[in-house]
Amino acid sequence: MSTSQRVRLAQELHDGIAQDLVGLGYALDFIYAKEGNDELRSDLRNLRLDVITLIDRVRLEIFELRNSAHSSEDLDSVPEVRAELSRIFNEIIENSINHSGASTLEISVSDNGIGGAYNRAGHHGLQGIAERTQALGGDLELVSNFTGTHFQLSIPMKHT
Repeated sequence: MSTSQRVRLAQELHDGIAQDLVGLGYALDFIYAKEGNDELRSDLRNLRLDVITLIDRVRLEIFELRNSAHSSEDLDSVPEVRAELSRIFNEIIENSINHSGASTLEISVSDNGIGGAYNRAGHHGLQGIAERTQALGGDLELVSNFTGTHFQLSIPMKHT
C-alpha cells in the first residue's frame, strides 16, 4: 500500500468509523444517565467500556497507518499512552458520577506546548468541546498562549 493510500485510509477511519464510535459512546452515556434499573445500567456501562476499547483500537490503527506512512517519526509509545489516558480519565469520571456524591465535576488539562489553540475554519474540535460542555450545563475555560494550553471544565453532577 502506498503512503498516500495509507494516509487516505487513516483519514477515512478517523472521519468515519472513529467518529461514529465516539457518537455511539455519547449516546450510550446519555441513556446511562437516565434513571433505570441497576441491571440495565450495569449492562450499558459494560457496553460503553467495550465502545471505548473499540475507539482505542481504531485510533491505534489510524496511528499505525500514519506512522508507517511517515516512518521517520519516533512516536512508538503515543497510541498506548493515549489509550491508557483515555481509560484513566474514563474511570475517574465514572467513579465521580457513581460514587462521589459530588455536586460538580471539574476537569483540568494543561500542556506546555506551543499554545495557539483557537477556533479555526474547517476545524471543529474546540467548538465541539464547548458545545458538549454547554449541553451538560457546564462551563469551559480555555487559556492558550506561548507557554501552552489549559482547559478547565466544570460540569454539574446529576445524581439518580
